[in-house]
Amino acid sequence: MKFTFVTLFQNIVEGYFGDSILKRAIDKDILHIEYINPRDFSNSKHYKVDDTAVGGGAGMVMNPQPLYDTLNALKIKENDVHIIFLTPVAKPFRQNDAKRLAKKSHIAFVSGRYEGIDERVVEKYADEVFSIGDYILTGGELASLVICDAISRNVNGVLGNSDSLCVESFETKLLEAPSFSKPENYDNNCVPSEYLKGNHSKIRSLKLALSECKTKFFRPEQLLKHRTRKSYEK
Repeated sequence: MKFTFVTLFQNIVEGYFGDSILKRAIDKDILHIEYINPRDFSNSKHYKVDDTAVGGGAGMVMNPQPLYDTLNALKIKENDVHIIFLTPVAKPFRQNDAKRLAKKSHIAFVSGRYEGIDERVVEKYADEVFSIGDYILTGGELASLVICDAISRNVNGVLGNSDSLCVESFETKLLEAPSFSKPENYDNNCVPSEYLKGNHSKIRSLKLALSECKTKFFRPEQLLKHRTRKSYEK
């Protein structure tokens, strides 16, 4: 699978792929990463990519020409590319989106800067627009990385054990049960005894109960959805 980052600041992004799971996936040719800088497509003498906002307002806006030419060149080169823009004024990105998008062959992330991107660029080139939360960042690169990571781990071969995907939070309406490692007793705090007895049926029941407790505490609206779905299935 190929990811293209359209960004003014490649250095912010590329370091993330230098270690751990995603680096191994790149080394195995499971993932491919490329970068495109809109400045390279600017018609401006000084390679400007921003201008004042029409209608007034503070700050500068990424103007259309560099991004139009960047994304047009990208689509000519690879017509099947799926282009995603990151902005707080969009639908929230969810786990189901990560699983769905992992089936694509090529995704491009367009990272805005300044006060945002000229809306005409978004309207012309966006296949999807996502937000990662109700807060403002200084640029879209971190949001691009968040979504890229979430998608990548659903690509076949990226995780060492794909079964781990089945028990994570948001695979159901419940949050994932607490995890424990050895030693069984640390700082006078013990792992739940049921985990140690080898009865996998009882362990599953306990994990479900702990999942419900955690969901009730942190995300009560998710627990309601879970119970509603279970009632419907009956």
